[in-house]
Amino acid sequence: MKGFKEFLLRGNVIDLAVAVVIGAAFTKVINAFVDGVINPLVGAFGAKDLSAYSSCLKGPCAVDADGKVTSGILILWGSVISAVITFLITAAVVYFVLIVPMKRVMARYKSPAEEAAEAEAKEVALLTEIRDALVRQR
Repeated sequence: MKGFKEFLLRGNVIDLAVAVVIGAAFTKVINAFVDGVINPLVGAFGAKDLSAYSSCLKGPCAVDADGKVTSGILILWGSVISAVITFLITAAVVYFVLIVPMKRVMARYKSPAEEAAEAEAKEVALLTEIRDALVRQR
């Protein structure tokens, strides 16, 4: 029991739980943006609902009132394309609305340890170049 308690109270487990909750809440924001802004813009240039596009692979396809296929093999390729487009749009929104601005903010507020690590890496690279130049001169 003690090991389980330590596992649950470790910081990374709690951070993960917080991330899941925040991610679930943020999913609603992203979906609202995609549904309210992006999809209407895409719909202005083409079909807004691609799920109606399908092909019958074998025999005459019949669909009942509930949307279930009663005969034939129905390929719903419009739903797949719609899901791919929705994924790409969502990924683009997350990248350009969250990731890019966050990188800019994080670049402004580097910690002293990160700056020291960058300076040390540059110094090591410079010393390596000097060493290589001296070896070439011999």
